[in-house]
Amino acid sequence: MLSSILAAVIAATGFIKAPYVGAISADASSGRVLFSDNADASAYPASLAKIMTALLVLEDVRSGKYRMDDFATATKDVFSSEPTWIGIKPGEKMTVRDLLLSLMVESANDAAIVLAVHSSGSIDRFVGRMNERAASLGMLNTKYYSPSGLPPNARRRYPWKSFNVSTAADQLKLALAFVKHEEAFQITSVKTCNLVKTSFGYRVSIEREVGKSVSETVLAEGEKLVTKFVNHNNVMVKDRLKIVNPDGSEAVDGLKTGYIVAGGSSVVLTGKRSGSRAIVVVLGSGPLLDKRGKVLKKGSAVRDENAARLMTDALGSLVW
Repeated sequence: MLSSILAAVIAATGFIKAPYVGAISADASSGRVLFSDNADASAYPASLAKIMTALLVLEDVRSGKYRMDDFATATKDVFSSEPTWIGIKPGEKMTVRDLLLSLMVESANDAAIVLAVHSSGSIDRFVGRMNERAASLGMLNTKYYSPSGLPPNARRRYPWKSFNVSTAADQLKLALAFVKHEEAFQITSVKTCNLVKTSFGYRVSIEREVGKSVSETVLAEGEKLVTKFVNHNNVMVKDRLKIVNPDGSEAVDGLKTGYIVAGGSSVVLTGKRSGSRAIVVVLGSGPLLDKRGKVLKKGSAVRDENAARLMTDALGSLVW
């Protein structure tokens, strides 16, 4: 049976349902909407907030505020995060690039906090920038409370009013700005990478395919392989969901997934075919239930199947 908590959320908020609360697709080059279904309905985007976090960091780098290879030092603010996380401690360091990889591939909440503090001096100031940038992009139905997607000080279980709120249409506006950065694809297209513990903190090693083999991570003296990050973007990673172009290339090369109990499963996808790029947003997918409340299909599966279908349709409409 569906848990009483999730049932109450579905009944009370309308921020989660099958197949989704809202969805939209568009031509990335022009912003022309190709499909829209309840795209202005509010939902909880969860870790899709990390797209805005990454966008602000990429804009900082472009402006010369700091570089991708610069180190960011964790502060005590990381103690306010919950999994998924790297496990970085105050005083430990990672490069901005490696933090972005942790943010977008593993969806690490502590990476979001370290980047926010490095960028703006405090989480609150960074969240203020998130909301200012959202307003400048015309994301009028979006409100950010945290750079990770979890409520502020999530360990204290803040009320639902502190969850970030957005719409599929607003997430499309964000994605259109994000894909203008070529560096975005160097991050979001990574399927797997390794987290390595170093003497100063952590680093991320990207596994590169060479022919049919995958290059191994070379460890320096004193380094330790901690874990492998596998991108949560199932449409890009899982063979049964992959979208293959006529020339044999894989279409999907980003962007980000999100999940929170109160908001279900969400995803922003981007894919390319013959020089044309499409963006798909699916927001607030809940589980498919029978009449007694038994879960027939998980919300993440509902999300992935619909996102893959919408991306296939979008690419087909852009490239005849």
